[in-house]
Amino acid sequence: MRRTALLFAALMLPAGMALAQATPPAPAASAPATAAPANPVVARVDGQDIRLDDVQDEARRLPEELRNMPPQMLFPLLLDQMITQKAITAAARAANLAQDPEVAARLRRVEEETLQQALITRAVAPLLTEEALRARYQRDIAARPAEEEVRARHILVPTEAEARTALAEARRAGADFADVARRRSTGPGSREGGDLGFFKRGDMIPEFAEAAFAMQPGQISTNPVRTQFGWHVIKVEERRAVPPPPFEEAREQLRQTAFEEGVNAEVERIRGAARIERFGMDGSPVQAPSLLDRAAPPAPATPAQPRR
Repeated sequence: MRRTALLFAALMLPAGMALAQATPPAPAASAPATAAPANPVVARVDGQDIRLDDVQDEARRLPEELRNMPPQMLFPLLLDQMITQKAITAAARAANLAQDPEVAARLRRVEEETLQQALITRAVAPLLTEEALRARYQRDIAARPAEEEVRARHILVPTEAEARTALAEARRAGADFADVARRRSTGPGSREGGDLGFFKRGDMIPEFAEAAFAMQPGQISTNPVRTQFGWHVIKVEERRAVPPPPFEEAREQLRQTAFEEGVNAEVERIRGAARIERFGMDGSPVQAPSLLDRAAPPAPATPAQPRR
């Protein structure tokens, strides 16, 4: 019983750690205890061993909320599941199901997918190291100049006439732009007085961004600005320069970008090195596309006219 409890405790230890490390030393008067094996057999099904490492590997693949279960609960559940899986697999092999054409095709697909993922993962891994991500950060982000942002309000209405009426009211001495926006605007943020918060130039459609970034804090657009959404009256509240984000904030985006670029580059490299032949649905050869496809020959040169 004590040994079983030690296995539970050892489940979440690093693979290869001896169970004896979790065992209190034997009393001095007793004979020296034999060290427990580093990776003991915890079950055997039809002669196939299940070792502690196997259970630990299975635990690492679980969702986090399940991995956090107490080992004394998780270990027997996982072991029982693995025993069942081993028994079913052995029965399927005994029934020669691997020779069934449909099963064999599915096994080939699994093998191919596993090989593909392993190759791509190995190729991309160097791009995702801490050192590589920091180098990308210095190249793509840290050296970037501070990016300007504007905080603006707007009044959005469907017609130019309504926009000019709202503009005249907003420009009136003592007028509160936010109040005019709440009463007249049909656009986003009308309840907040048309407040759009801070945004970068690229966050807005070009017509709106061009007008907003040409203004200083406190200014209201001279004329309504037309976009695909309607007519806008714009007031700039603040401007600021935002420095690049620190590495810690940019890490996940850098990782995602590096991963996507690495996968695309590796796929293109592999395809470029492969000898590819295409065939039609009837099995006949298909010529690879060429830059000359559908190209028309040049028109014949017009004969020179004799000089008079």
